Amino acid sequence: MAESGQRVDKWLFFARVVKSRSLAQKLVQSGGVRVNRDKIDSAARLVRPGDTLTISLKSGIRILTIRDPGVRRGPASEAAGLFEDITPPPPKPDDTPAGQETGYQPSERPPNKRERRQLDRLRGDGYG
Repeated sequence: MAESGQRVDKWLFFARVVKSRSLAQKLVQSGGVRVNRDKIDSAARLVRPGDTLTISLKSGIRILTIRDPGVRRGPASEAAGLFEDITPPPPKPDDTPAGQETGYQPSERPPNKRERRQLDRLRGDGYG
């Protein structure tokens, strides 16, 4: 391993962010990876310890700080030591921004046929 850095596709594969190097190359070429906030499109871009990667995956966005270059694709415990995950936690479902509370609370279940007919009669929409 040269001290100048490691290819970003190789590092993504070693860190178990993606399942294969070819998938890592496609991810980088599609613009799904940023290194220190700079969008990259070349899988040959070198990364070093201390670089921050912003990775856009189907499951969401991950922000990783590189701790060590990888030597091989080892077990998950070894891969976890290659980076520090600084992705902010997702907001809790009950956390709503101020001023966006609607007051509407969906019921636990939709009304059944009998309840729909009763509602129709109350509104005057019914047949009876």
